[in-house]
Amino acid sequence: MRVAFGADERTAMAESVVGYLEKVGHQVEIVAWPGWWPDVGRTVGEAVAAGRADRGVVCCWTGTGVSIAANKVHGVRAALCVDAETARGARKWNDANVLALSLRLTSEQVASEIVEAFLSTDPDPGEADAIALLR
Repeated sequence: MRVAFGADERTAMAESVVGYLEKVGHQVEIVAWPGWWPDVGRTVGEAVAAGRADRGVVCCWTGTGVSIAANKVHGVRAALCVDAETARGARKWNDANVLALSLRLTSEQVASEIVEAFLSTDPDPGEADAIALLR
């Protein structure tokens, strides 16, 4: 899978996410790292919306700013996730295509679990009508 990545700071957690993505065989395009958080969210969102990436991962101190910025891009459904179950739900019920993570709150181990859940979960076909309203 092609994954666009961006973070507003270069931290151990952000580096571990990139390393995990590469280790499990994903093609990672780093589009903004480090960068100003509004640009990080927008740039990753644009890569996903344009089809240059299948999914995106964005990180900032809380994860909120990059999530908001990514969601400003038409076609992006960014979800701020703090655990693997939330990431699964964001994919299953919302077909989220950009994952937002907090650099402050997310450990490297939990980040790997969240990313794995986000990238391995497909949307629930029973949610197709609801998801269509988000597009």
